[in-house]
Amino acid sequence: MPNFFRYGNKLNSLLLLPLFVWITCPADSRMTGLVDSHDSKVVYYSEYGAVGDGVTDDFDAIIKAHDAANKVGVKVRADAGATYYIGGADKTAQIQTDTDWGDARFIIDDTNVENREAQIFNVSSKLPSIQITTVKTLEKNQKNLDLTLPYNSFVIVTDNTTKRYIRQGINPDNGSDQTDVFVVDKNGKVDMKTPIIWDFNNITSMTAYPIDEKKLTVRGGYFTTVANQAESRYTYYARGIAITRSNVVIDGLCHVITGELDHGAPYRGFIMILNCSGGVIQNCKPSGHKTYVTIGDANVPVSMGSYDVEVSRSAHVTFENCKQINDIHDVSLWGIFASNYSKNITFDRVEFSRFDAHMGVTNATIRNSVLGHHGISITGGGVFLVENTKVCGTNFILLRGDYGSTFNGEFIIRNCEYVPRNGAPSDAIVVNGYYSGQHDFGYTCYMPEKITIDGLVINDGNPVDGYPGPRIFCPFNEYTSEEYVEKYPYMITREIEIRNLTVKSGKPYILSDNQYLFRNVVITEK
Repeated sequence: MPNFFRYGNKLNSLLLLPLFVWITCPADSRMTGLVDSHDSKVVYYSEYGAVGDGVTDDFDAIIKAHDAANKVGVKVRADAGATYYIGGADKTAQIQTDTDWGDARFIIDDTNVENREAQIFNVSSKLPSIQITTVKTLEKNQKNLDLTLPYNSFVIVTDNTTKRYIRQGINPDNGSDQTDVFVVDKNGKVDMKTPIIWDFNNITSMTAYPIDEKKLTVRGGYFTTVANQAESRYTYYARGIAITRSNVVIDGLCHVITGELDHGAPYRGFIMILNCSGGVIQNCKPSGHKTYVTIGDANVPVSMGSYDVEVSRSAHVTFENCKQINDIHDVSLWGIFASNYSKNITFDRVEFSRFDAHMGVTNATIRNSVLGHHGISITGGGVFLVENTKVCGTNFILLRGDYGSTFNGEFIIRNCEYVPRNGAPSDAIVVNGYYSGQHDFGYTCYMPEKITIDGLVINDGNPVDGYPGPRIFCPFNEYTSEEYVEKYPYMITREIEIRNLTVKSGKPYILSDNQYLFRNVVITEK
């Protein structure tokens, strides 16, 4: 191990960070691409002045190395055994070629930054985006656009005269511009796995981002974030890796966090996937952040969401064989994953504290995975499949009440296990949420039209006092008789199909304590 003590006070304060990364993220046998002698067809950070001693700020050298590689289209490789310190400069390194960080360490110091939203790396395309001005309107489920494009493209469209996701609760807001994302080919044909979900009578912005045909791969890297020490307010930090290019693979990256105090500003995500299609995050190890509290818009204390992985305005994003470094059951850590305005998100062999779809996911799959204390929270539509997965949250699935507990589509639960609160004394509710019927969210709110349970073990062996048995639905609202009037009616589930349901307590399942609300649900047991 290098003698780090000889570098002075700054290093002494960061001394254990590289060691912590070595302990938490052991070298992976897949990281065999690094060589001690330099390859003439590869750009190394040291060639542009990076020292790699963990003390010298190497950010400028890293930026220059990527700029040089981007110009001639060659790979970038970190120097074997290097530890790169990155300070708080308002700069971003653009990655446009394959990059191998191997066993290199990166210390990202967020204690004094010039711009909290300046990403350290941006995996970007060399191809320009295109503003579409010829399409004036769109219809829900429209199959073709009357245009041609130079590339298959990922399209983002907005209407700033229409508001959706008008949030209620302890963090209310006035909603967001109607937004949709979808994939089209060069001839304007819409990929119906990314269907258009809104009518657009007034398009105010429409952008086509080219989908690169060639895959770009970023491998390895052991990152330590020295957490910010800012006031606990909604001043989000985004000081990590943004992926704004389609068809990117991030393989074998590890991220740990140190220096968290009893206060701090939240993070949007160390890995942020934005405005693209076809991303794969595999063999990666992110970390959950400490939860901080602030005063929300309703003037009451609220816990701030701080994420290590975020997917926004993206499609066809897959997480494979990814495992959270710290404890997925530690309730002091915020849920690790969030998404907004995205389609076709897949978890496969993932161990995270949370899957959370805020402002809508269309079509999602979780299989062969384990989800911790925050479990599954979702709004959106399409088909949501949970298969061969263990969920340890308070509920199996939470329909987010702050966005209307809405999912316009179908739930399929197949060969899963539900362990309420990871075995702590608990109630057991398969689908939870809340909908008063008195708030306008900017859309009609739906429960999934059909729910299929085909193999579910409810491990409710440690119930709370008075536990009556597991419920498929919570009460959802006060609509317990015909006297209750919903100003904005809720579309209730029509059909539930149940096969191979096992309840460890031996108690029979209950549809809901609110029998009136669910009086018309048809249950088929096989």
